[in-house]
Amino acid sequence: SRSLQKPLSVAYLGPEATFTHQAAIQRFGASAIYLPVRSIEAVFREVEGERANFGVVPIENSTEGVETHTLDMFMESELLICDEIILRIVHSLLSFSSLKDIKRVYSHSQALAQCRGWLEENLPGVEIKAVYSTAGAVEKTLSDREAAAIASHLAGEIYHVPVVAKGIEDKSFNFTRFLVIGREERAYTGKDKTSLMFALKDEIGALFHTLEPFWKFRINLTKIESRPSRRKAWEYYFFVDLEGHKEEKNVRKAIEELEKRVTFLKVLGSYPRRERE
Repeated sequence: SRSLQKPLSVAYLGPEATFTHQAAIQRFGASAIYLPVRSIEAVFREVEGERANFGVVPIENSTEGVETHTLDMFMESELLICDEIILRIVHSLLSFSSLKDIKRVYSHSQALAQCRGWLEENLPGVEIKAVYSTAGAVEKTLSDREAAAIASHLAGEIYHVPVVAKGIEDKSFNFTRFLVIGREERAYTGKDKTSLMFALKDEIGALFHTLEPFWKFRINLTKIESRPSRRKAWEYYFFVDLEGHKEEKNVRKAIEELEKRVTFLKVLGSYPRRERE
């Protein structure tokens, strides 16, 4: 009974106050134990090693697209997707210097890309440096007073770094989708999504032929993405999100037909479909 009373532990891409951390808090609340790690791979390893009950990783941004490292990790991990989180992203420029005195800007590559236009207009010629997380960028400013970081307003409060400018993302409609990864299946809720990955046969019309079962059973695909397999030149895996739970009759039949048409198939999980909050 003591183990049942333990709070959930959640691994996330840290340090404290990254957007992944904020997404984790949005999903699990203040009572969970949060374990910051320095890479997406490390999030997977913490959950696989049962040092964390769940992990939270970014999967895609509404303006800059997919987080390829997360997709690649599913090729080698047996963890399941058990939920998703949609978070509005508002970027701030944090620094101990005024705008005219900033010489370097640090942030995660996705955040830098989301603020590219603002940087070109307001800090032309300033050195841009990508680091492993937005909160890690804020840590850089603590020892480099001519540097600035692109991160959340919360990161500025936690690390006591002044906000020079707020809302610097190029698109106001800026959301990031995060995945919750774990070791257990999620039950049917009636408003679900299923993610899977597969590899194609090397033949003419292979992708068209492979996707036909989804049309046949009237299943809506909400996302399709390809990634190199990293095992053989010009071999690709496809990642698909579809509406419905894998235990629903039409979804189950479509997956059964799909399996006959591909060289590899892996269902990554069914989980509740979330809306923007």
